[in-house]
Order: sequence, then C-alpha cells, then structure tokens
Amino acid sequence: MCRYLVFVFWFLSCWSAVFFGDPAQAYERRSPVVAAVAKAAPAVVNIRTEQVLKRRNAPFFGFADPFFEEFFRELAPPQSYTSQSLGSGVIIDATGLVLTNAHVIEKASKIFVALTDSSRELQAELVGMDARTDLAVLKIQNPGPFPVLQPARSDELMVGETVIAIGNPLGLGQSITTGVVSSKRRRLPVEEGAFAFFIQTDALINPGNSGGPLININGELIGINTAIIKQAQGIGFAIPIDLAKRVLGDLIRLGQLRPPFSGIIPGEVGRAFRQGRSVGGVLVTRVEPDSPAERAGVQIADVILALDGDPVESSAEFLSLLRTYAPEQRIHLSLLRGTLSKEVKLALATLPEDFAFAYTARVFGLQLAETRRGLVVEKVVSGSRAEQVGIRSGDLVVEIDGVQVSGQADLSRMVEDRIGREPLRFLVVRNGRGYYLELP
Repeated sequence: MCRYLVFVFWFLSCWSAVFFGDPAQAYERRSPVVAAVAKAAPAVVNIRTEQVLKRRNAPFFGFADPFFEEFFRELAPPQSYTSQSLGSGVIIDATGLVLTNAHVIEKASKIFVALTDSSRELQAELVGMDARTDLAVLKIQNPGPFPVLQPARSDELMVGETVIAIGNPLGLGQSITTGVVSSKRRRLPVEEGAFAFFIQTDALINPGNSGGPLININGELIGINTAIIKQAQGIGFAIPIDLAKRVLGDLIRLGQLRPPFSGIIPGEVGRAFRQGRSVGGVLVTRVEPDSPAERAGVQIADVILALDGDPVESSAEFLSLLRTYAPEQRIHLSLLRGTLSKEVKLALATLPEDFAFAYTARVFGLQLAETRRGLVVEKVVSGSRAEQVGIRSGDLVVEIDGVQVSGQADLSRMVEDRIGREPLRFLVVRNGRGYYLELP
C-alpha cells in the first residue's frame, strides 16, 4: 500500500510540473537579465505625442502651370491635421518626472505617457528641454507615487559589460534588447565643429526606443537611448546618465539650461604643437577679468589638454563639452604651461548680463546698442579691426556668422555659441545697402 502511495505521489508531481510548471525550474531560469528587467521595467513609459499642423490645399487641380496651383493654394483656407510620433521615457521621480530625448517631444502640442502595467494613457506636460544635449523632462499630470528607476554612474561602466535597452519600438509595446558596452565615451560629431560623448553598445535601439533607459545588469539607469547608425548593424548610442545628472537641475527648475561661464576665450594651437603630440589641445587666447578662470590661475598661452579627463582638440570641442555643465558646478582642467603640466579646478559661473556687448567691444572694437531699428554701432574703437574694414558709427548689424541678430538677446546667444571663434562674418546695413565684412 505504501509503495502504491509513493508511486501516485511521484506520478502526480511529475505531471503537475509538466502542466503547471515547476517553481524550482522557473527560479533556475531567472537570469541576471530577467532580474534587472523586472526591477527596471515598471518605471519605463511609452510616449505618444501629437502635433497639430496646418496646410493649405489648392481648391482646384489640373492646371499645367504651377503658378496657378500656388495662387489658388494661397487663397484656400488652411486645413489642420494631427501628426503623431512614438518614443520612450523613464520615470526618475515618484512625483511623475519623466526623462526622455528632446527630439521625442519636439514641437509636440500634446504629450501622453503609458506605464507598462496599464494600457491607459496619462497626459504629461513639458517641464524643460535642451536640444544640444537632446534631453527633456516631462511631468505626468496624474498624482503619484510612480515607480522610479534609480541612476548609477556611467563613468564606472566597463567595456564588455552587459547592458539592456528598454523601449517602445514602432508602438508594439515594451521591447527589450541586450548587448555589451563597446565604448563608454564614444566621441561623435553633433554639429559643425562640435561633438558629444555617448555610450556605444550593440544592444539594438530600434525606432521608438529613443528616450528609453539603458540599464546595467543590476537594473540601474546608466543612459538614455538616443541614436542608431542606419548604415551599420547593431550599433547604438546612449546619452550617459552622468551628463543628464549635470543638467537635470536647470531643466526642472528653469525649463532650460543656463550657459556656463568660465572666462576662458579658447583658440587653436599651432601646427607645430600638433605635430609634436598625439593629441591636440586648446589655446587660452584670453582670460576674462574677474572670471572663474582668472581666480583659478588660468593664464594666457596655457594649453588645455582635457576637461574632466576628456581630451579636447579644438576650441569648438572645448565649448561643446563645456555646455554640458551648469553654472555653480566645478570642472577640472588639465593644462600645459610651457613644458609643465598643471591641474586646475574652477567653479563655473553664469554668463554676465552685459557680457555680449563687452565682448564685441573688446574683441572686435564695436560698441553696439539695442534700438528700435535693431543693433546699431554706437562707436568704433580707434585702431580696431572694425575700423580697418570700414565699419562706421550708425551702421546697422543685422547678421553675424550667418545668424540674424536684432537685439541683446540674439547677440548674447550668438556670443555664447561662438565665443573665441574667429574670424566672424558681419552683415551691416548702411544707407539701404548691405556689406559682408570679416572681423578676426
């Protein structure tokens, strides 16, 4: 009888494992990737945006001459239609703050997010964004608390380390891909002369994954998925979370990034210097008075080799890297002074309100004033390059280096973007005629 009961018990246990699953076997299959995804997935959201666009359609068709088509199109009333796009994001605060890419929500008139455990969409509002760093912060309008994904340190990543990308490709629902880190500081060009650092991974980042989290094997946030190379298979890039941490404060409090001010006017090193070294550097051409750089002891003719350990090879690279910091933050510069190496730490400041006017006067010899007409030359400094190329008092400055300027705000943005860049091309108007002039 006992043998019979033992046999029945064994038979039932075997077939129950077949039909209902064996908890012990399920536990054995729970890999570190499974555990990391289970930890991180609740904080990942799908983002859907709507953009209202207006377009004029010609009321009549069939004209052979495109002039008539354009003529009737202008007469037709504009028609509105809605364009939708999809992306991903990650909740970084229990109140409902969501971190994503700026290009995911760019020009959106409405933003909706959906959590993984709910098919219901929640409306969100834009808190702040910055196109240069391609980061944006949203706020879910519904009350929390919401699940949060804790950040790690991206500078501690190891090449070959396993990483996991989570997102919402093509609107199909949550998608998970795994890969390894190929580089934790891959330098890529982002605009003319500028660059940014990314985490490079072979974890697939499909359309719609943008803005979603890149996590480590511990289920911690290490990056924001942002780009793929269409010409290559299995190469993706993510914004390091260390960069996001630096700018989050300004994005949340102010809605945008404040330009940091170091007081260093960068320039290019000579050809002989580059030929004698494996990497270039950035020449300090000027140090603004009473600036963080002056107080830290930076001197004219110093050569900046690295910023916080990241090598810089041109003034554009130095400025693009500097823009990923906020005022009040500290940076570490590796300098070469003559043949001596020096390490300097300085605390960044905010760009002085009147800095743009002082900069153009000191560097180009132009004293500008904002008027109803726009930016007018009040005075040309004697012996300056501006005087040599023929700029006169009363001239109207309408464009600098291809960027239209009409007031102090435009001038400040131009100087912020091009500080230290020379020569600059000015378009001035005099007596109804325009003149293009280059000022080094």
